[in-house]
Amino acid sequence: TAVLAAAIVPSAYGHYFWNRLIVDGVETRDNEFVRRTTRPTAYNPIKWKNSRDNSTPDLDDIRCNQGAFSSAGSTGVKEVKAGSQVGFKLAVGATMQHPGPIIAYVSRAPGSVKEYRGDDDWIKIYEQGVCDTTKDFTKEAWCSWDKDRVNFPLPKELPDGEYLLRIEHIGLHGAHDGQAEFYPACAQIKVTGGSPAGGSLGEGIKLPGGYKPTDPSFAFSLWNGYKPYPMPGGPMFKGVTGGSGNANGGSSSSAAPT
Repeated sequence: TAVLAAAIVPSAYGHYFWNRLIVDGVETRDNEFVRRTTRPTAYNPIKWKNSRDNSTPDLDDIRCNQGAFSSAGSTGVKEVKAGSQVGFKLAVGATMQHPGPIIAYVSRAPGSVKEYRGDDDWIKIYEQGVCDTTKDFTKEAWCSWDKDRVNFPLPKELPDGEYLLRIEHIGLHGAHDGQAEFYPACAQIKVTGGSPAGGSLGEGIKLPGGYKPTDPSFAFSLWNGYKPYPMPGGPMFKGVTGGSGNANGGSSSSAAPT
C-alpha cells in the first residue's frame, strides 16, 4: 500500500534504517536476526530536538530503536564465533548520506537474549570516523559516506554467551543546533569460541544515560572545516585480560572500513 511504501522508502533527506546482519561476508535475511522497530516511519532518526515521533536519546528507544523489544521473541539468534567479521546493511537500497561516525557495541544478556531489554552495560567494540581529512568534512571525509553497510571484527576475546550487537550511525549535520541524529539497531547473537562465559567485559555505558546533548560528540559543528572528532560511547573493549583500544576517531582495528 501507499502507506506501507511511505513507511519504508528512504526519504529525500537521506534517512535510513538497518535490517540485515552480516556474518563473514554473508548477508542474512531482512530482520532475521535484527530486531524490528515499530516506528510508523522506520527511517526516522532519534533526536533530542524536532523528533518526528517523540523518540529521543533519553528513552529506551536509543538502545535498539523504537519498540524493538516487542520483536525480540520472534527474532532469531545468530551463532557467531568470536573473532568473526560481522556487520550490518541498510534496508531498501539506502546509503549513509549524512556525515558522522559509526559505533558498534555489545550488551551481554544474563540469560536468553530474546528476553533481554538491554538495560545492562553497553561495551564499545568498534568505531569508525574520518578516513580522509583532505575531503569535504560535511560529506566524503567520513568513512561511512554513501556506504550501504559496515563490517567490523567481533573481538576474539569476547566471552561466550548471548548478546545484543548494536550498530549506530550518528548524523552530525545538525549537531551544531542540538540536532544530532541517531540511527541504531540491534542484532541478537550467541558468541562461541571466545573467552570463558562470565568473564568481565570492562567499562561500558548505560543506554539511555550514556549520551547527553551537551557532550562534545553531539554539540559539535562540522561546518567550518575539519577538526578532530571526539568519539562518544566510553572506552573501547580491551579484552578480558587487558589490551588497548583506539581513541582517535578511526577504526578500532587494522581492518579497513567497508
